[in-house]
Amino acid sequence: MKKPISHFVVAATTATVLGLALAGSAFAETGQAVQPIMLATEDTMDKAGEVVSDTWITSKVKSTFLADDSLSGMDIKVETNKGVVSLSGVVDSETERDLAISKAKEIEGVTAVSADGLKTTD
Repeated sequence: MKKPISHFVVAATTATVLGLALAGSAFAETGQAVQPIMLATEDTMDKAGEVVSDTWITSKVKSTFLADDSLSGMDIKVETNKGVVSLSGVVDSETERDLAISKAKEIEGVTAVSADGLKTTD
């Protein structure tokens, strides 16, 4: 026999309330306030933020290249380190190389673009 979803909701809510009540009483017995635990130092958090930002920038630059019909997006490798985007690979012309550099500079968070590794076929 199938039970209505409300039975499961009531059971889940009851379990949660009881669990919180038991956890609260355990902390009350120690007489200590609950303190947040620092899982990482501020330096580590800053580095994690940079990685997320760099990963986001790389993804955004690459997707911009792939969406532009004037660029050989699949042939351009994109790497980002602390906001500095490095482009490498081979493009068809100097115009395409300049366009890739220009598009990369337009992305939010990009502080500089290095295209020393981006070569042309002509």
